[in-house]
Order: sequence, then structure tokens, then C-alpha cells
Amino acid sequence: MSEKQTEPDIDLQRIITSAQRLGVELDEEEALQWLTAISAAEASSDVVVDSRTGVFGHTVSMLDFSPEELEYFRRIGKLVEFEDQPDIVETALALSGSAAQSKIQTFPGDSDYFERINIKADTREQSCTILANLIRDKALATSSGPTYQLIEVKFGEYPFDTMREGNLHRTGTPISWRVEEIEAKAFYAQTPDGAPVTIGWDEMAQHQGWCKLDWVVADPLRGQLSNASNMLDVTWEAPDGTITPLDGYLDPYFQEVYLQAESIPVFSKLAKHVSADALDEYVRQLEKEVNKYLGRQPNYGKAAKRMYNIFRLTGRYEEAAYVRELFDEPTTALYQVWSLIRTIDDVVKDPGSIPHDILLQQTDGLILTVVQALEGDEEAEIVRYLLRLRGALDGENMDDRWKAQVATARAEVINLVNNFFHERLTAVPAIRRYIENVQVE
Repeated sequence: MSEKQTEPDIDLQRIITSAQRLGVELDEEEALQWLTAISAAEASSDVVVDSRTGVFGHTVSMLDFSPEELEYFRRIGKLVEFEDQPDIVETALALSGSAAQSKIQTFPGDSDYFERINIKADTREQSCTILANLIRDKALATSSGPTYQLIEVKFGEYPFDTMREGNLHRTGTPISWRVEEIEAKAFYAQTPDGAPVTIGWDEMAQHQGWCKLDWVVADPLRGQLSNASNMLDVTWEAPDGTITPLDGYLDPYFQEVYLQAESIPVFSKLAKHVSADALDEYVRQLEKEVNKYLGRQPNYGKAAKRMYNIFRLTGRYEEAAYVRELFDEPTTALYQVWSLIRTIDDVVKDPGSIPHDILLQQTDGLILTVVQALEGDEEAEIVRYLLRLRGALDGENMDDRWKAQVATARAEVINLVNNFFHERLTAVPAIRRYIENVQVE
């Protein structure tokens, strides 16, 4: 071994060997730059600011963020974000998930956002009431428009086992609200033995659980549909300056890229209260999710995304660099196809202001994506399902045909995604051992 060979060089050679053996295209120069940068990040400040764009985030997260799509994400951010209210509400909006990893996620799924909302109030009860009003006002103000449609809002937890539209919801599980229910501030359901009950919005304010809003967005510049979500992490700031998470847990910031430099003060204030062992807890939660996605109904694509985050945050840079390359492979475009089929389904089930011809254009785009990504029998099979999907969109009896076509198309697509990631993950001994260990735990 040459003394001039650096540690990143050693790791890179192993990655190249594995990639070549498995037919994964790898940009050697880019991989080396990333390995060098992430090794250096260990010794630097854990939060960095891009002075040119104003975005900021954890050092490791910023390595995977590309500003090329920044204006697109800021444009959608205007829809999903909550507004500050002087001396009452202060916010910090961030990208999360694949949207925050735009440098490597060539074919991202949804546009996921994460927003810290700090509410200043005399009591916790007052802060909860303010939050309930904020979410309701936001939902009603963004329920429908020329380029967007609100699908659901997660707010509150079922106070007891509840039957709703034929489905059993256990005590403590999140409640999903439709626009008309939010407007009425209530919905009707039953107990398991059939007794009628009313679940009220205001009653849920003190037991809000985790809060999330989901929209479908039709981007006119891209000519593309996407799901846009905003997950809220809400804190109450008491008059003495004490910070209390309303759901009992202050989320860490290891996978977020914040969109505005103006958010630095509130982010910095809240970050001081993140637990000292937050990274270890975050990794544990990711490993639980990996275990879930490797279970009876596996989704190796989602498992791979979480493994990448685990590897890059725990110093397993060789494995991280290899998984990083997988997201740039043409077959991973099917992950986006799988997500967009769900988006089309959301619009079909709850027709709103999204024009029907956009659904048809989106389906045509899915077919083109598959043709570009695959070849041979796999391409023909997926295209056949998508053509049936498009035919169902055009048909008069769409309701009768739609569910079956969607279920079949998504199942076929996710099967190909699973096969792709399973083969390439388990073919690397270190990653295969990791998967085996996680599944045993």
C-alpha cells in the first residue's frame, strides 16, 4: 500500500469494485469528493450556512443538498408554510427526506417539508389552542386552488377505540381530517359496539399528537404533479423562556435543510434544547423504520434511504457512499413512478381543482419515464399496467375500474424497486450483515 494513498482513496477502491461487479455506474471523482468532505465534516461545526442562498442545516445534510431546485422548493414552500405572528408565533421551514437530498436523489418521491413552530403563550393550554386555530386556518385557506388541493390533515389522537367508515382506529392513533370536517370542526363516528360519537376539533387541541398537512400540487412550470407535506414540530415558550415540546419530544435536525437565513434565530434557540443523545436516539428510530420496511411487506427502497442516513451519520462512509450511488441509477426512477401513482390516486379519490387533463398528462409522463428507465420485458409489463391506468382515467366507469388498476400498477412497480435494491444491497457483505443484524433485533 502506498503511503500517499489517503483513507478516502482506500474506501473508494472498495466501492468501485462493488459497483463494477453489480453494474452500478459510479462517478469516481464525485464519490471521492464526498468521502473527503464528509470526513472533514466530523471536525467542523455541526450547522453550516450557505451565504449565497441563505439555506442552512446540519453539516452532513448540506453535503447532499443541491441549490439547483431551490426556487422550486421555495415556491411550494409558500403554500405549505405557516406565517409568523409577532410576539406569538415564530417559525422555521425546512426541506426533509429526499427533497433535502436533491444532489443524490435524481428521482425524488414527494416534496416533504418540516416546520418548527414556537408558540409564546402564558400557559400550555393557550399554546395548544393557538396551534389548533393555526392549523385550521391554514387548512381552510389552502384547501383548493388552481394548482393545489389539500388531501388531509393529521391532528389529534383518538380518545378511545373508534369505528370510522368501517375501519377501527385504536386509542391514541392519529386522526385524519378532511376539509369539510375541519370546516365543521367535527366528524361523526361510532364506538366498536355501534354507539354514535362525535369527535370535535377543539377537544383535540390539548391532545394534538403529531401534526401533518398533505397537499397535491400541480406545478405549471414542470407540468408535474407531486405530493407536498408539512410535518410540524411545535413547542411552547413560557413567559420565563422555558421551551416545552407539545408532543413531548423535540425533533433533532440531522436531516433538514432550512430555506431562509431569517429562521436562524428561532432555529438556534430551539436547537439548544435538543437532547445531548439526540443523534443516538435518531439512529435508533431510523433502525426501527429499517426493520419495519424489511418486514412482511418489504419496501427496500424506503429501507435503503434510511440506511443511507444511518451510515452517513454513524461513520460508515464506505457503505453510505455505495448506497448514495444507487439513488442515481435509472431503475430508481420507478420509486418516483410509484409515488406519483399514489398522487394521481389521491386526486381521483377527492376531486378538486386539479384539472383532469393534468392527470392524463402526468400518466403519459409516467409511461415515458418507464420507457427511458427500463428495457425488455420489464418495460413492457409496467407500460401495459400504466396504459390500463390511463384508460381507466379516460373511462366513464372509472370508479369501478380504478382501484384495481392502481393497486396492480403500484404492486408491480414496487416489486421491481424491491428487486433492484435487494439485489444490490445484499450483494455487499458489510450491508448484508447490517441488514441481518437489524432484522434480528
